[in-house]
Amino acid sequence: MKNTIGTNVTTTIYGESHGEAIGVILDGLTPGIPVDESFIHAQLALRRPSGKISTARQEQDPFRIVSGVFEGKTTGTPLCIVIPNSQTRSKDYAATRSLARPGHADYTAYCKYHGFEDYRGGGHFSGRITAGLVAAGAIALTALRQKGITIGTHIARCGGICDRPFGDLAADIEALSTMTFAVLDENAAKTMYARMEAIAAEGDSIGGLLETAVTGMPAGVGEPWFDTMEGLLSHALFSIPAIKGVQFGDAFDLLDAKGSEYNDPFYMKDGEVALRTNHNGGINGGITNGAPITFRCAVKPTPSIYKSQDTVDFFKNEDAKLEIHGRHDPAIIHRARVVVDSVTALVLCDVLEGRFGTDYFSAK
Repeated sequence: MKNTIGTNVTTTIYGESHGEAIGVILDGLTPGIPVDESFIHAQLALRRPSGKISTARQEQDPFRIVSGVFEGKTTGTPLCIVIPNSQTRSKDYAATRSLARPGHADYTAYCKYHGFEDYRGGGHFSGRITAGLVAAGAIALTALRQKGITIGTHIARCGGICDRPFGDLAADIEALSTMTFAVLDENAAKTMYARMEAIAAEGDSIGGLLETAVTGMPAGVGEPWFDTMEGLLSHALFSIPAIKGVQFGDAFDLLDAKGSEYNDPFYMKDGEVALRTNHNGGINGGITNGAPITFRCAVKPTPSIYKSQDTVDFFKNEDAKLEIHGRHDPAIIHRARVVVDSVTALVLCDVLEGRFGTDYFSAK
């Protein structure tokens, strides 16, 4: 039973969807990092549901920082954030307790925890738990910005509708930082949103593709084998509910390319090593090469849908039909993108402290 990730900066999540509270504990952070509570609120707002393409459960996430911060700065000791749950309707789940929602963790959780798990609202497997990651990620993002490192994610594709690719990374990342619906092309955003609404009206759900870029990462961070930069990021990214695939650079897009087409040529630019292309996504041999880190995440459709589905009753060991009620997201991709930014930031803080020391983010 492990809910902690990281080596130098560790992130531990706790809580259940319908429990008293959820939250996160950060340990190993450099002392002196500014903690802007208004920024944490803003990041949590980007994760919050809104409109017909999200669940009707409206949690305002009035978090409390109960340790690890003094006079607006990290102390270097464990930082604990508590986020109370309030908008719970546990009765929605009692009638379907023993029915496995296809694509969800109901059955696998029962197998692992022997029926002692809190099943309400998905329990510890709920996307609700990502609120703690976003709160912690806001602090990590602040630390990275002080070092000139920025992260941005947009919805690259959903429902067959594609956003434009990243262009001017600095401008695009800045624009994405305040977008509630992270699509760079305005016309694509309108069409994509309408497609999501139509799927929701059918009682169904939809997934898509997220694309992320990280700028400002120094070369030489990562390990050549078991703690590669791709491996560490993938470990964290796959912990986000609904993410089923991760691609760095142009991996699957250029499967038929020759080495002469895929390789990123080096050259000198203003006395610094630079690359003419970035098909490898800013990483060579598991180690950053100084180019932007780029990756994409495949997000599957939300498993809880309002259509009748075949399933099993795992108490009775018999076939059954499932028709769910309650409040569920027809799409989570627009909410997941800030979670991707957050876990990426937490991983980068961890590896940067490992490479350059625990005081790397010190303002002094």
